[in-house]
Amino acid sequence: MNTFIKLKVITPEKVVLEEQVSQVSLPTVDGEITILPGHIPLVTLLGKGDIIGIKDNEPIPLAIVGGFVRIAADEVAIMADFAEHVSALTDIAIEQAKARALELQRQYENKEIVDFEHYEAELARSLTRANIGDKWKVRKYRK
Repeated sequence: MNTFIKLKVITPEKVVLEEQVSQVSLPTVDGEITILPGHIPLVTLLGKGDIIGIKDNEPIPLAIVGGFVRIAADEVAIMADFAEHVSALTDIAIEQAKARALELQRQYENKEIVDFEHYEAELARSLTRANIGDKWKVRKYRK
């Protein structure tokens, strides 16, 4: 039995991550799951939060919002609406995400100018970037 899983995270814009890892934890719409080598095949919708791949006993964290995951015995393929490695979430990026979330919440109060089609997705992305950035700001992780 293989001791590694190929983790591939893709957004509409690019391949965010492609690594051999020993396990992957990720948020689904039904809760968080952890995938180990030999996992049963599964396809499910992703939630928002952080994906954590473990390589050489070090976490590789990514912020993620939406999409789906296809799990096979030796591969986890994630097609995400938004995904970003935590190292890209600098203090400036976190503050900008918080400011953007506050701006979107203010716009929501004035329902005449809100684009509801994009409001929820952009708010989820901004809040997730801020929350996951804050969570991993002081933790050690693999870049």
